[in-house]
Amino acid sequence: MERWRRARGWCMAKGRCQFVLTLAMVTLLTGLCCALAMAPKWALPKIRAAQEASTESLGQAPADDPRLAAVRRTLEPFGPIESIRVPGGDATPSLVVGHPGHRADLEVLARELPAATAAITDLWGPNWAQSALVVVAATPSEFAALVRAGAEMPGEVAAASVSDPFVRGSQPTGQRVVFSPDAGRRLSPDGLRTLLRHELTHIAARAETADGAPQWMLEGFAEYAAHRGRGHPFAEIAPTVNAALHAGTLPSDLPQDTAFAGASAVAAYEEAWTVCAFVAEKYDETRLVELYRRLAEQRQDAASEDRVLREVLGIGRAEFVSDWRSWLSAQVV
Repeated sequence: MERWRRARGWCMAKGRCQFVLTLAMVTLLTGLCCALAMAPKWALPKIRAAQEASTESLGQAPADDPRLAAVRRTLEPFGPIESIRVPGGDATPSLVVGHPGHRADLEVLARELPAATAAITDLWGPNWAQSALVVVAATPSEFAALVRAGAEMPGEVAAASVSDPFVRGSQPTGQRVVFSPDAGRRLSPDGLRTLLRHELTHIAARAETADGAPQWMLEGFAEYAAHRGRGHPFAEIAPTVNAALHAGTLPSDLPQDTAFAGASAVAAYEEAWTVCAFVAEKYDETRLVELYRRLAEQRQDAASEDRVLREVLGIGRAEFVSDWRSWLSAQVV
């Protein structure tokens, strides 16, 4: 009873304190508003300058940043633009851009970028820009324009990475990661973090990735990089595959490129991740990265995949698929 009284007394005292603080804050804010309203015209530029200086201290990108200029024309019709400059050590600072309505998403992504960049570099190596332009779209139309889709993207697409056309081996330009308007609402902060790492992997590897390279390698590697070292269990990363395994169903072959769209996409991405996780576990990450580089060089068919697998891992495609399926069976818990 005495403990309850002390707790009740503490709550009452806390309530009185909160009332006094609230009253003081209201009085202070009222005074500030009046002061601003009555401020002479000569003082307004100084007030605005102070506000801008405060924003700059939070990492606002300079207005003349060329990466910001590259997307400004697309962004401006959809409202005011906010940007966060994220220092990256010796590398060019990353840039997170969007609109005021998505400020929370911008801040989550800005906080995650340094760790995500370091994680991708640790796996892929330092031979990439080690910085990125990340944009959060305000509407489906803006999202489509930013990823140059020509039409509104399907609602299930939460993010995409794009670049200008380039000759393989040269450094791509116009690269950016674009998040859909509802990505922050659909995904938890951990999901947003995972998706950022996935798309950032595509940015890092783009210079060595030819159009038409096998999707099971490209998307599987990005998924592997996104989950690497984060303690996510098999069933959490690949729930669809896990359910199929429990039902006694194994994939018969590596996922085809056509499987990465439509109703089969979820299973295809999960299966592709399992292929790369299998390679990293049975062989090592060095050979996983080498396998990516070799398979991503050009468009592949079954014969060329067989040749690359023999050269990098020492086994042919049929044996590789068989070993992967055996590894999958062992993951059932």
